[in-house]
Amino acid sequence: MRRCVMLLSLVILGTSLALAGEDKDQGFESIFDGQTLKGWHVSAQTGHSRASQHQTGGRWVVEEGAIVGSQDIPGNGGILITDELFGDFEVVLEMNNDFGPDSGLFLRSTEEGKCYQAMIDYHGGGNLMGIYGEGLTGRLHLQNFRFDGAPDRIRIVSEMNGQKVPFAFPMQVEEWPTLWKHGHWNELRARIVGNPPTITTWINGVKIMEWTDAQKRLGDKGGIALQVHGGGDLTKQFVRYRNIRVKRLEEAKQ
Repeated sequence: MRRCVMLLSLVILGTSLALAGEDKDQGFESIFDGQTLKGWHVSAQTGHSRASQHQTGGRWVVEEGAIVGSQDIPGNGGILITDELFGDFEVVLEMNNDFGPDSGLFLRSTEEGKCYQAMIDYHGGGNLMGIYGEGLTGRLHLQNFRFDGAPDRIRIVSEMNGQKVPFAFPMQVEEWPTLWKHGHWNELRARIVGNPPTITTWINGVKIMEWTDAQKRLGDKGGIALQVHGGGDLTKQFVRYRNIRVKRLEEAKQ
């Protein structure tokens, strides 16, 4: 009898957690069909495509239900950007990148790659879900941790450019391996609202950064883009993204 009650409790708990997940993602729609790059296009107009003289923007294909990106020739990257432009939105995706390539989730991106970047610098000394002003004026670079040479080791960052980081890293260094699982699919999420915008980011449901700009640096709308960084030779290392969804927050406010 006791075992039956325990099993019933587990079923109820599992159902509650599933419903909570559904509530969290209510209003999201897929912007990647898992089979083609329909709704997306490659831009070779960023500085990351100099090696090809802006003729190509990296290699972007769909493999096993994921968008896979890499340099197409040594040193040549670029961005894969949505055809549609978005204003206020929240975007969520799953990531399983090699540890080495420098990538990024671009918010309100132009074809030239000017954007607010939710960082996916998945390499030694890099960072996840900090905020970077890609091609924007000013020294916009905010992060509260960085990788210490391996994906399972990090160091806390509390000050950058002589100023205190606006949002403290929310856990202890030794807790990082409980949140992040290298070689598995991990969820990254970013929200941008207003202009000047407030940007919030999460890793596997844990808030990592929140910051409000003091000036307007971009238009009210832009694309959502994924990046492969130029430089070096990263033709044999890959970024992988799947289950990409967006929630249009302008409609949510109406």
